[in-house]
Amino acid sequence: MNQWPDAAATLPDDGTEGALVGRVWRPGLGPSVVAVRDSGVHDVTARFATVRDLCETRDPARALRAADGERFAGLDELLANTPPDTRDPELPWLLAPVDLQAVKAAGVTFVVSMLERVIEERIRGDASGASEMREKIHGLIGDDIASLRPGSDEAAALKKILVAQGVWSQYLEVGIGPDAEIFTKAPVLAAVGSATDAGVHSASRWNNPEPEVVIVVSSAGETVGATLGNDVNLRDVEGRSALLLPQAKDNNASAALGPLVRLFEPGFGIEDVRGAAVSLTVEGDDGYRLDAVSSMSAISRDPLDLAAQLTGPHHRYPDGAVLYLGTMFAPVEDRDTPGQGFTHHDGDLVTIATPRLGSLVNRIRASEACEPWTFGLADLMRSLSARGAL
Repeated sequence: MNQWPDAAATLPDDGTEGALVGRVWRPGLGPSVVAVRDSGVHDVTARFATVRDLCETRDPARALRAADGERFAGLDELLANTPPDTRDPELPWLLAPVDLQAVKAAGVTFVVSMLERVIEERIRGDASGASEMREKIHGLIGDDIASLRPGSDEAAALKKILVAQGVWSQYLEVGIGPDAEIFTKAPVLAAVGSATDAGVHSASRWNNPEPEVVIVVSSAGETVGATLGNDVNLRDVEGRSALLLPQAKDNNASAALGPLVRLFEPGFGIEDVRGAAVSLTVEGDDGYRLDAVSSMSAISRDPLDLAAQLTGPHHRYPDGAVLYLGTMFAPVEDRDTPGQGFTHHDGDLVTIATPRLGSLVNRIRASEACEPWTFGLADLMRSLSARGAL
């Protein structure tokens, strides 16, 4: 049933019109920075040893467009050789499109998903109580919360009321309070790209994809591009305790990014991020199908505000960062047991897409069964040094 994407399904609706940067594993060379153009995929590592270096230039999109590089493959060839089950190790394949950037994520940035986190907390990660608790929480809080601006006087007034009623939550604190939740999603170099497996810890019994737009932020705090992400989440683990967030979010292959980074330039910028509609499709080997759409216009914190909370005088990122902006996907429809909502099955094919950024496609496997993350920073430095790119 699973059908991996070709180039036409992977690229943005306007094809290669944008300034598209990615990374490719080239046998004998290692990770390579590439520009994806109408003529094919060009290796620009000689000009930019890392995507981080490109993003630190004054105008990354212009710099990428001006960079010469060997045309060594077509995107279709790379995508065809990326799935691990059928990969020829002697041929190149696609990687996640970022390298030295810290991989961070903002949580509870949409009201719908915020309320789901409150529900998880109240039922301690036991999916059997989700439906009843959902009805109770909505009855207590109501729909007006969707119009609240986080950190506003109105939000502070609501907090006082909810505290008095005994229903305040740490998720409401970061959802409507002044400070965003920003956490580390994965170690540097640990993210996986498109057309490969994404990991769910085998011990989890209640989990879901989180389709998100991901912004690329330079060391100066400038937002220079965007891509797509799947912030794979273990609902049962986080629901037991928010202190288990690292176990719920950071597992082998649990951070998917891609397919490519589209750099900001005239014709594509932060307004496209703010207005993006992100679709999610889950197709199971059992014939199950889920379709959903998230609108970035419903986000409660502006992407640039989230970037400012991520980095600044209080916290520097000398190699920049990528930031998942959060999801409004609320997986409340039952898949298996009535009242328990959605959870993944092994082999689910997850497609996250938006017209200006293309499609990110991953197959869900147990984290322990996904390709192990073995290529670290020291390996990258040795690889770049051996090819004279440093």
